[in-house]
Amino acid sequence: MRLRAFLLTGLVVALLVAGVGSYYASSHPDGLEHVAEQTGFLDSADEHAAADGPLADYQTRGVDDERLSGGLAGVLGALAVAAIGGGLFWLIRRRDGDEADDAAPRQHADSR
Repeated sequence: MRLRAFLLTGLVVALLVAGVGSYYASSHPDGLEHVAEQTGFLDSADEHAAADGPLADYQTRGVDDERLSGGLAGVLGALAVAAIGGGLFWLIRRRDGDEADDAAPRQHADSR
């Protein structure tokens, strides 16, 4: 039960940081975008494949309030990472000892 409480607490903290942190995130461009703007080649960049996606540019499509949209995008992104990570851990987790014993070669008492 301790592990479950620990994981649930971690998820809640991650969602709070993603939501609240994204809500207060800077609207200034990141470092690469800033350098591209300063050197004059920002306009020559092509749009990426997910530019029209529901969470493009750290915003949630359909939400008009920019800060709320960014916070919601942060929460949805954190949930997606948690779901994908949890799913991968579930797929590759170590099984019960019974399955591990079945995979190991058995030694017979009379083979000594």
